[in-house]
Amino acid sequence: MKTLLSGRALAGIATAFVIAALPTAARAQDFINVLTGGTSGVYYPMGVALSKIYGDKIANTRPSVQATKASVENLVLLQQGRGEIAFTLGDSLDAAWKGDEEAGFKTPLKKLRGITAIYPNYVQIVASKESGIKTLGDLKGKRLSVGAPKSGTELNARAILGAAGITYKDLGKIEYLPFAESVELMKNRQLDATLQSAGLGVASIRDLASSVEIVVVEVPKAVIDKAGPPFVSTPIPANTYGGQTTDVNTAAVVNYLVTHEGVKEELVYQMTKNIFENLGELGSSHSAGKSIKLENALDGMPVPLHPGAARYLKEKGLKVGS
Repeated sequence: MKTLLSGRALAGIATAFVIAALPTAARAQDFINVLTGGTSGVYYPMGVALSKIYGDKIANTRPSVQATKASVENLVLLQQGRGEIAFTLGDSLDAAWKGDEEAGFKTPLKKLRGITAIYPNYVQIVASKESGIKTLGDLKGKRLSVGAPKSGTELNARAILGAAGITYKDLGKIEYLPFAESVELMKNRQLDATLQSAGLGVASIRDLASSVEIVVVEVPKAVIDKAGPPFVSTPIPANTYGGQTTDVNTAAVVNYLVTHEGVKEELVYQMTKNIFENLGELGSSHSAGKSIKLENALDGMPVPLHPGAARYLKEKGLKVGS
C-alpha cells in the first residue's frame, strides 16, 4: 500500500509540476500590439516588418499588427493600454500630450512615453493633371480629400491650408478618406486632388501615378514658415513618383514610435534595441525606413522617454535628459 501511495504521490507531484510550468510559460509571453495606420500607407508595412522582427528576436513575445486610422487613434489606444507600440506624427503627439481638443484629444494623454524619432512625413498634395491644379491657390473650388477625420494627415491639412489662407469652405468639396480610397476616387474622376502625409514613395500615390497623369503641388517655404513648428521646408526629390520630373518643395514633420508608461522597462528596452539593430529590414519594408538613424532618435521628442528606451539610447551614447 505504501508503494502504491508513493507512486500516486510521485505521479501527482509530476503532474502538478507540468501544470504549474505551463501557466508560467504563458505568463512569460508579452503581447506587443503594433498600432499602425491604413494598409496603403507607410505605417502598416513598417509595422508588419517591426512585428516580424520582434517575433524573431525577442523571446517570449506575441507580436500582432493592427491597422488603424493612424496617429490620433493610435495615441488614444495607447492611453487606454490597448497597444504596446505605435506610429504617430509629431504634431499629433504634441497635441495629445497637451490635450488639444480640436485635434481630437479631450484631455491630456499623460500615459504616453516616447521610444524614438523615426523618419519625416512629407505633406504630399497631388492633383490630377486634368484638374488644372498647379498651385495651392488653385485648390479653391476643387474637390480634395484630406485624410480620415482628425487623423494626423487631416491635422496637417488644416495647418498647411490655413497657413496658405485656404479654409475647407473655400473648397468645392471636401472628403475625409484614407489614402487608398482617395486614390480610387481620383482614378474615377470623382476627386481632383488628395493630401497625404506620409513617407516618400507612399504606395497609394505611386499607384495613382501609374494610372493618371499627376501634378505634385508645391507648398512654398513662406507658407511652411507661417505654419511654424513642427513643420520644416524640404523637397520631394524628382522622380519620387511617375511623371514628377523636378524637385517639389513641401512641408515635412517627424514621425515617432511611442508606447505608454504601463509597458515593462525590459520589454521597451528590447523593442528599442531591435529597431536599431534591424534597420535593414525596416528599410526593406518601405523606403521611408532608410531615413531612420540612431543619431536622430531624440529629435524634437515632445513627450518623456520611456525608461526602457532611455536606457538603450544612453548605452548608445545619446545624451538623454534625466
